[in-house]
Amino acid sequence: MPSKPLFSPQEGAQIKDAVEKAEGRTSGEIVPVIVASSSEYGETDWKALFFGSLIGLVSYEVYAFYTPGWDVGNEFSLAVLPSFLLVGALLFFLAAKNWPFFRRLLIANQSLDESVHTGAKQAFLDNEVFLTKDRTGVVLYVSLFEHRVEVLGDKGINAKVTAEDWTEIVAVVVQGIREGKLVDGLIAGIEGCGELLEKLGLERQSDDTNELSNEPQF
Repeated sequence: MPSKPLFSPQEGAQIKDAVEKAEGRTSGEIVPVIVASSSEYGETDWKALFFGSLIGLVSYEVYAFYTPGWDVGNEFSLAVLPSFLLVGALLFFLAAKNWPFFRRLLIANQSLDESVHTGAKQAFLDNEVFLTKDRTGVVLYVSLFEHRVEVLGDKGINAKVTAEDWTEIVAVVVQGIREGKLVDGLIAGIEGCGELLEKLGLERQSDDTNELSNEPQF
């Protein structure tokens, strides 16, 4: 079954218009890249099974403790133990597969950060953001599952803008993700990019041309 598109054609057009508007005030070339996730995080499957089984074992012990006449060591008690383990493992596994917030709980923050950073660098290369004349390309990388945003600029951008300068823009987009208003958050972030770059000395020049596509990359 094909996956559902991240954006409708109308929403894609809105994001493109925001890029065009932002680039109207700066020599920077803004490339928004939006992905559903930056990694498959295959380790969450066995973690869900492990912790689910552990909860199943605890549930078995609690049930046995509070059930009159239940003997943990008898044959019947031991026979039902696998059922507790299996149900716990299955419930956690299904929760991890269907509830993104639960799946994130099984992943270390460092792993999330590293995956998003790697994805952002790959997006920079895949979209050839380094090909602008004055090296003024910038990737606005949005990874939805992780609720993380990273901005990577080329040499011409980094000469004027520090990583800390992007903090407010990142926060605006992340807020949009968490509130279910991704398009609004993206548009605000893109507009913020244009304002920031113009403010820090990367205003649009008379001979500037559009060197990179304004289409959002999904």
